Amino acid sequence: MLKQIEAGVLRVAYREQGEPEGWPVMLLHGFPYDAHAYDAVAPILVEAGARVITPWLRGYGPTRFLSLDTPRSGQQAALGADLLALMEALGIPRAVLAGYDWGGRAACILGALWPERVAGLVTGDGYNIQDITRAGEPQAPEREFRYWYQYYLHGERGAAGLAAHRHEFCRLLWRLWSPEWRFDEASFARSAAAFDNPDFVAVVVHSYRHRYGLVPGDPALEDIERRLAAQPPIAVPTVSLDGGADGVARPEGSAADAPHFTGPYEHRRLPGIGHNLPQEAPQAFAEAVLAARRLGEAS
Repeated sequence: MLKQIEAGVLRVAYREQGEPEGWPVMLLHGFPYDAHAYDAVAPILVEAGARVITPWLRGYGPTRFLSLDTPRSGQQAALGADLLALMEALGIPRAVLAGYDWGGRAACILGALWPERVAGLVTGDGYNIQDITRAGEPQAPEREFRYWYQYYLHGERGAAGLAAHRHEFCRLLWRLWSPEWRFDEASFARSAAAFDNPDFVAVVVHSYRHRYGLVPGDPALEDIERRLAAQPPIAVPTVSLDGGADGVARPEGSAADAPHFTGPYEHRRLPGIGHNLPQEAPQAFAEAVLAARRLGEAS
């Protein structure tokens, strides 16, 4: 069921499935995807007794800013603050958090800074809290070329290109990032509608500029960014997922991130799966959520 609630600076649109008394799990999408990425994951978790909350992030779908004066920030602190505000608005003190890309970053931020709110964590591509202070350091060419879209959005030509061709741009990323996934046009169209949000371009462009230190962040979020700059460890029970055919994530995978996770931890690699983990491998993603919950119950 599609619902909306005022949470922090947003009116968040979200789906809620399962019984209200079920164990809560938040499923968080990334860029350039939307809540439909979890269409096949949610029923598996509902069957296992979960209350499943799947929101559209800021700048996506029916989610809207409450004020014209709020900066259209896409910085990592905004994603974490939004998730915390949503849990507060829904009266959920503690939940299993699962996400990838932007959504995985939001989940990792809560796991690091508000661990008391996290019963278990599933993160695509490991520890993805951005190290902005080191963003200017060059990486290996094999990794750098995968980020062409980020560098494109650093300039005004790229921003104008995203605004003029948002669906084409995002469809290209779907193909490049998931080379073995044969998604159909209907599946893409369901998610692409979310990119017509009036704040989508502004939020996306800010995200890919802020993470390189090219633009200032929202002053209201500076304390969170300061805490994230320390690259805090994550002590909550965690399952980290990598797609073996991911066309944008680190070629070597995220297994080396294990030292960032100081609590119960599992790493799983999914052969043949690209960047859109839950939509490409819904059963494996749901099993990771259940495993993270079990780790939390056992710890």
